[in-house]
Amino acid sequence: MERWLALELANTIRNDGSGGLADHLATVEQTARWLAEQDGLPAPDEAEVDESFRCELVELRAAVRALFALAVSPRPASRADAGRLMPVRQALARLNEAAAREPVVPCLDWPEGAAPSVRLLSAEADPRIRVLGALARDAVEFLSGPCAAHLRSCTAPRCVRYFVKSHGRQEWCKPSCGNRARAARHYRRRQAPA
Repeated sequence: MERWLALELANTIRNDGSGGLADHLATVEQTARWLAEQDGLPAPDEAEVDESFRCELVELRAAVRALFALAVSPRPASRADAGRLMPVRQALARLNEAAAREPVVPCLDWPEGAAPSVRLLSAEADPRIRVLGALARDAVEFLSGPCAAHLRSCTAPRCVRYFVKSHGRQEWCKPSCGNRARAARHYRRRQAPA
């Protein structure tokens, strides 16, 4: 299964288990921890993750979630986004601005006996700009590629995540959400007047 950094970023908001939301980017420390866990991102050290950078990352996440909500339409967006989505024009501008901050050049690698691959070279010294640029480019690639047609918001009770539908009957982001949805459906049936 392909991993998308933009999807990982969007899913830094999750249900906290008591009806509220938990945010993996709520503090500078949590943001630094989340970034360190992401393979494929330039890792700024903790000294470079400050409140200003955290706010930029949260704003980029808001843009990505707004565009994900547009991509899943007319299906419902994540409940975490209901009523507080960034306007689409603003989301597009924010995403494109973040992607443009880091100029990159594609470089072809072709090791002997292996398939060719492309890597991006950057002259940008600031790892924070490289992180924002990498996340924004990943979102652009995701939303303009074939996976966008399979993007869904999880319909399980209390779930606020997005996922890429990988088979025809998939309705939830993970098995535990499916179990919760089936239990809720069973409970509603049992409570319905006869």
